[in-house]
Amino acid sequence: MFLKKLSKSTRGIVGIEAAIVLIAFIIIAAALSYVVINMGFYTTQKTKETVQTGLDESLSALQLDGVVTARTNETSSEVLYLLVPAKLSAGKASVDLKNESIIVSVYLPNATFLNIYQGVESATDTTWDSLSTTLSLANQEAKFAIYNGDGDSVLESNEKAFLMIRLDSASVDGMVSDYQTVKIEVRTPKGAALTVVRTAPGGMPANSFIDLG
Repeated sequence: MFLKKLSKSTRGIVGIEAAIVLIAFIIIAAALSYVVINMGFYTTQKTKETVQTGLDESLSALQLDGVVTARTNETSSEVLYLLVPAKLSAGKASVDLKNESIIVSVYLPNATFLNIYQGVESATDTTWDSLSTTLSLANQEAKFAIYNGDGDSVLESNEKAFLMIRLDSASVDGMVSDYQTVKIEVRTPKGAALTVVRTAPGGMPANSFIDLG
């Protein structure tokens, strides 16, 4: 049986229908491609944000900026005071050093002082006597002094901070003796903690300054 030959008008209608179907397929494919591309961009952006967040949390907001200095007790050779100079890490935003946002802990061979941070003060001089007078620490207390600041509690890129720590003069175990190691941990709201570990030398005289490196 032979197929009937289509007329010219019928062939035109079939051609138009085929074109419409083809255009519909193209539009659907374009829409799907747009969705896929947008999802790809979204996933890439989220991946970038996740990686950046991970990097921020793995890096400390503060870094050591100089020599850690100790001062022995007036009547004995044990270290009673510690002074840690710090500044913002490269590329980090400013850090608020208010009392509720910072945690300072000190680990000694026979004692541990947890969360002893008591706030921040402005400093106009970086000498030891001036800093100790400004901060006025009691046993088991730590404070930051911001030098070259603008009077607020925020440490900025052009400013320097000094963390002074007073250990516990009421007990030998609350101070650092010859050849003992002290660990200081400063935790900020974002980023990893700044950790400083130092070992005291032997033969420390009373009421003296000691360079811990």
